[in-house]
Amino acid sequence: MNRTLLSVLLCSATTLSFAGDFIQWQDTSLTGLYGTGFEVDPETQETLTIEYANGWKWGDFFWFNDLVYFNGDENGFGNKTSYYGEIAPRFSFNKMTGKDLSVAFVKDWLIATCYEYGHGVNGDDYGHNLLVGAGVDLDVPAFDFVQLNLYQRFDLKGDNGESLQLTAVWKYSTPVAKSTFIFDGFIDWVMNSDGSYEKNLHICPQLKFDIGALCNMEGGKLLAGVEYDYWKNKYGIKDGNFGLDTDQNAISGIVQYHF
Repeated sequence: MNRTLLSVLLCSATTLSFAGDFIQWQDTSLTGLYGTGFEVDPETQETLTIEYANGWKWGDFFWFNDLVYFNGDENGFGNKTSYYGEIAPRFSFNKMTGKDLSVAFVKDWLIATCYEYGHGVNGDDYGHNLLVGAGVDLDVPAFDFVQLNLYQRFDLKGDNGESLQLTAVWKYSTPVAKSTFIFDGFIDWVMNSDGSYEKNLHICPQLKFDIGALCNMEGGKLLAGVEYDYWKNKYGIKDGNFGLDTDQNAISGIVQYHF
């Protein structure tokens, strides 16, 4: 998994490079998931997700890597495991200009970028896409944050052409007794494509409770809950092509620890 190692090194290098006054906040987490209902790949999967996010001098940064085990089964390409990740720095006009450019419910305007990579799904390699576009941070009452990014997708392998993608990311949290209820997730909507990559919609919310707080741990450290993963035309494969059902409805139990 050379690319997985590379992504870890890139994340570490980014953290070190932006140390000191460059870093305004940062968060690292490990999430274990066990779920069923997956399509294209084996129905039951176990996943370890590593995530790192920060706010830095000129914007924000997000990186994650999914390490997936197919519960002893093989997918259609003979793989028992896979990995997938994204490296997504954004550049804030508020921070870069030193001015408050907020307008109405838009708090910030950003240049949004993302690099996707993966292995072991949809053939030997999956991803290797560069996404470039614009983003906004929205001021939505009661939500911790809401982000919208509109990207042009460029397939670096040259197999799938170019496409347009809208991504929404959100987090909502509220106290419940001695704990905290958290509702967060993302939506990826690929709206058009000039190649073989089919239009697709990926919706993945998580519902979690702060179980660590119930055990007198520091708040926000240990979370548990469920994830729902809906993906129409998964991997950009049109439902029914190659005899595959690519409309996915999967449920996973999750445990998440924040460092």
